[in-house]
This record gives sequence, structure tokens and C-alpha cells, in this order.
Amino acid sequence: MRRREFITLLGGTAAAWPLFAQAQQPAVPVIGFLNGGSAAPLRRQVSAFHQGLQEAGYVEGQNVAVDYRFAEGQFDRLKAMAEDLVRRQVSIITASSVPAALAAKRATTTIPTVFSIGDDPIKLGLVTSFNRPSGNATGMYELQSGLEAKRLGLLHDLVPSATTVAVLVNPNNPTAEMSRLEAEEAAAKLGVKLIILTADVDSDFGDAFGKLARERADALLVTASAFFTSRRQYLVLLAMRHGVPAIYHWRDFAEAGGLMSYGTNLIDAYRQLGVYAGRILKGVKIIDLPVVQSTKFELVINLNAAKALGLTVPDKLLVAADEVIE
Repeated sequence: MRRREFITLLGGTAAAWPLFAQAQQPAVPVIGFLNGGSAAPLRRQVSAFHQGLQEAGYVEGQNVAVDYRFAEGQFDRLKAMAEDLVRRQVSIITASSVPAALAAKRATTTIPTVFSIGDDPIKLGLVTSFNRPSGNATGMYELQSGLEAKRLGLLHDLVPSATTVAVLVNPNNPTAEMSRLEAEEAAAKLGVKLIILTADVDSDFGDAFGKLARERADALLVTASAFFTSRRQYLVLLAMRHGVPAIYHWRDFAEAGGLMSYGTNLIDAYRQLGVYAGRILKGVKIIDLPVVQSTKFELVINLNAAKALGLTVPDKLLVAADEVIE
């Protein structure tokens, strides 16, 4: 073989090596990230999810891929998104809301699913046991509901003169009745009157806040609901427009300009979501991953909102707050 032909052959073979090596590399596992919200407001939560993955030994773009699906508050899209993830044969589905978790449950009984939700996963049929989940799902129970008495108490501490409090409930939320009953029990102990407002579609907000104004509510408690979270900026705007002090369930509301929030630390919940996803990728079985219940809660107060409403936040609330937005 002539020298020139040999060099040409060698060069062509060398050029093919990267392609051959790439073809021989095992495919990285893919995590389907299913969420009912929007990507931009969830940057910190997604970053915490990545942190959890890294704690378990996985880095996106290196040894794992993530297929993100955000429903942008249109929960009816979650069904098709979950089914598409199943068709793509992802290794795991993470679902970070009740609608997303239920969509994943309906789409598959075999692909491992890690949820992070605020409603009881046993009542929702996602697991049969907290300690030893027997199906294809496990995850985090954020305790969104069950905190309405605490939120009403914080609201009363901030506005002790309030004699009538409106409570906004999504009647289609699985824990709506429990939230209402808890709020009523707490209101009876505080000696305040409750007005129940309901909304499960955007067009309901006008009627709800119209009733709030007619009944002269002194304050507002917004109960836990994925639908309300997806409309947080609008709800905050309505509350401020009506000049009513309000407390919400996620810090996202306070960050959006709302007066006050009290609920689970979502950053920690999303980190745990990543940890569990990574452990499953390493071969840990669902039954050996108990449902984790929230232990970290946070009170966030927005002083700018308080000032706009003409309120002075008591020192005891400022001291108790995990974060004060100024």
C-alpha cells in the first residue's frame, strides 16, 4: 500500500473513532419531570431538584437526562404529557403537584413515579402505606392542607381587629372540605366570622371577590390549591386591589407581592424529589423508599405589601418569620 493511501486510510479510521465510541456508550437514563406550573417561577425549585440528583450521584447532561414538561397552569394538558413520557419510555417520572401525580398514576403502573404533593397520598390512592409503598409510586407529602388553623392564627395576630375573615376554597380540591372545616373550627376559637368563597375556574374570581367586598371581610385566607398557586399573581393583585390583608400557603405568593405566607419549604421538598429519583436510578426499590412527610415550614412576610395596606407588622411576627421581604 502506498504511503499516501495508508495515511488517508488511517485518517479516515481515526475520524470515525469518536462516532464509534459514541455509538458504544450506554444510553443515559431519562427522568420525566412533570409539573403543572411554569418554568420561570420554578427556577429555584428546579435547581433544588438538581441538587438532590447530585447528592445521589447524578448530573444532568453527564449521566442523566431530564425531559421537562410544564403545563403552564393548564392542568388538562397533564394527561397527554404523562402519556407521552410513558411512550418515550422514561426511566422515572417525577410529579410535583396533585394533578401531575394523578396524571402519572393513570398513565402508568410500571414506571417508577416520585411525587411531591400537598394532599394525603393514601387518600388519593397513590400509595397504600407511608412506610412501605407497594405500588410504583413514593415521594414527599408536603402537608399543604392541615395548616389552615395555623394560617388563620397568624392572620389574626397581624390583624387582631378583624371580625370577619373570608376563606377562598377550590371546591374541586381533594382536601377542600377538610380545609373548610379546619378553618371554621379555628375561627370559632378566635371568635371571628367566616365567609366561604369558592373558585375553580378563572371566571369565579370576580364573583368570589365581589362577595368578599359585599360582606365587608376584614381579611382573607387562601387555602392550599394547585389551581390557586398557578394564579398567584392574579390573586395577589385582587387582594391588594380590594385592600384586604391575606395569607397564602406558598412563599411564591409573598414573593409575588402578597402580604404573608405559611407552608412547607418547597426548596427542601424538591431537593428530596431529586434524591429519591437518584436512589431509584441506582436500583433502590420503591417499597424501600418510605413517603417523606414535611418537617420544614416557613413564614414569609412582605413588608412592602404591609405598608401598602397600612399595616404595622407586630415584632413577634417579625421575629418568628423565616424571611422578611423589604
